[in-house]
Amino acid sequence: MGSRQVSEELDWQGKRVTVAGLGVSGIPAARALAARGAVVTVVNDGDDERSRTQAAALEADGITVRLGDGATLPAGTELVVTTPGWQPDKPLFTAAAEAGVEIWGDVELAWRLRGPGAAPWLAITGTNGKTTTTRMLASILEAAGLRTAAVGNIGVSLLDAVLGEERYDVLAVELSSYQLHWAPSVRAHSAAVLNLAPDHLDWHGSMEAYAADKGRIYEGNQIACVYNVADPVTEDLVREADVEEGCRAIGFTLGTPGPSQLGVVEGILVDRAFVENRQKNAQELAEVADVQPPAPHNIANALAAAALARAFGVEPKAVRDGLRAFRPDPHRIELVEEVEGVTYVDDSKATNTHAAEASLAAYDPIVWIAGGLAKGATFDELVQKSAKRLRGAVLIGADRALIREALARHAPEVPVVDLDRTDTGAMSEAVREAARLARPGDTVLLAPACASMDMFTNYSKRGEAFADAVRALAATGDA
Repeated sequence: MGSRQVSEELDWQGKRVTVAGLGVSGIPAARALAARGAVVTVVNDGDDERSRTQAAALEADGITVRLGDGATLPAGTELVVTTPGWQPDKPLFTAAAEAGVEIWGDVELAWRLRGPGAAPWLAITGTNGKTTTTRMLASILEAAGLRTAAVGNIGVSLLDAVLGEERYDVLAVELSSYQLHWAPSVRAHSAAVLNLAPDHLDWHGSMEAYAADKGRIYEGNQIACVYNVADPVTEDLVREADVEEGCRAIGFTLGTPGPSQLGVVEGILVDRAFVENRQKNAQELAEVADVQPPAPHNIANALAAAALARAFGVEPKAVRDGLRAFRPDPHRIELVEEVEGVTYVDDSKATNTHAAEASLAAYDPIVWIAGGLAKGATFDELVQKSAKRLRGAVLIGADRALIREALARHAPEVPVVDLDRTDTGAMSEAVREAARLARPGDTVLLAPACASMDMFTNYSKRGEAFADAVRALAATGDA
């Protein structure tokens, strides 16, 4: 399968480490370091009841916690370990840089703490599709009989996976741009960048910086750098990466693949990369129908997952079996119900224009429910590309006017319902209005292209509100 990389032994005894931030990655990082003899201070901006409860638990283990002041670097700090959400321009990091103190993220710490015989990493990043692709990859690896887990930005702490008692053959690792920014030493067996579109620019400062952080995932790859043929920037990142001798660039495409690519031929996912005589031969991996749902962007996810699995030596049958067994997480192009001939689909996870564009490309005709917090996004290109598919649009949320204006410019014939309310009950009205606009054979698609926090706790709550409204419509004829 893949070669294993052994991490260097580090002497933590008495080392003064500052952990920036509590939460799902800060707490395990603080505990792991303290268990190795480091003198740990956790700093946190917040000082609410939850933070105080977390702090008390850490202090009981001899870890110092400083709440309400995440700006000041504790005296004597020799290393800073940060949680992913802290922006690079925080005063704490400026002070650390001026003092010559290294800054690691939780992913970097996990990489450095791996023991002898540590499982290699198959790593995935991209603006959209990371979680789905990582879980697809884990499903394929499991079908191959490998001990694996989907970890990283996916919700399972990499530190827990690396330091736990369970031994893995390989890890499927989702990495965000935040995590990659602070992970200079990570060297994956193979890695993929699925796509790149403007996102998190307030954190990174520019599209160039965002792309550069995504591209870090390719550094030091051993076997394969997987890129998206339809997104040339991902191939550019491969060209710029410093990889191990013999590492190959492997493309994936929704079209017919060339040599060293995976693609689709007459409804079949095929491999022309990990076969003998790839100039002439192709290996069947699975059918498009084996991927659920078989929307174009989800087929692309499946091809990327398959490429990483094949780079690790997985047989074609396991690719097929793993894809057949996989089911996406909720709120990702999820079929909710069919009501009076109209299909209702929840893609609340489409929180930016790039994700919404992929979702809109999967259906025709569509009544589109959109809106929320735009996060600085513009919608002209999205509307231009999708206009011909739209039966109508129902707009909700704080920044819905931006979408309304783009529709007026590029799809003036599309009827638009603008709901002037931002309470959570607006979703029921949105579903009723969408049902009124839809005809049998149409799809009512929640693909907001915006974040949810103006109306909902998160995208999951928004998706649940949509599904509840659809089921109410199905049960009573009224949402």
